[in-house]
Amino acid sequence: MNSSRNHIRWSAGALIATAAALLATSSVALPRYDGIWSVSIVTKKGDCVASYRYPMRIANGVVANGGDMAVDVSGRVAANGAVRVVVSHGDTRAAGFGRLAANAGRGSWKTSSCSGSWTAARRGS
Repeated sequence: MNSSRNHIRWSAGALIATAAALLATSSVALPRYDGIWSVSIVTKKGDCVASYRYPMRIANGVVANGGDMAVDVSGRVAANGAVRVVVSHGDTRAAGFGRLAANAGRGSWKTSSCSGSWTAARRGS
């Protein structure tokens, strides 16, 4: 049971960081980035889960949780595709940064104890 909780916590941490990669500070993106995106997270430093894939939803440039894992996602995509996202679950928080193009994207993420990279592919509208 404790192992399961740790897995969920580390998965949420990685997801949080990746999602952070998806809250932009500049102007909001046009709907061209809207849809469901499959985000793949890879840990490069720290003791977080090695890799994880999770859906994110973008609507009118706003990034949100696209799946059924209980995590809070907040973020925005700028008109130029720059994305910043913050994902949190309990007291675990991750920030992600990167860029989306037409149907793909990539960037980096970090928590207080882990960091890594993320890639994204649009899966639908």
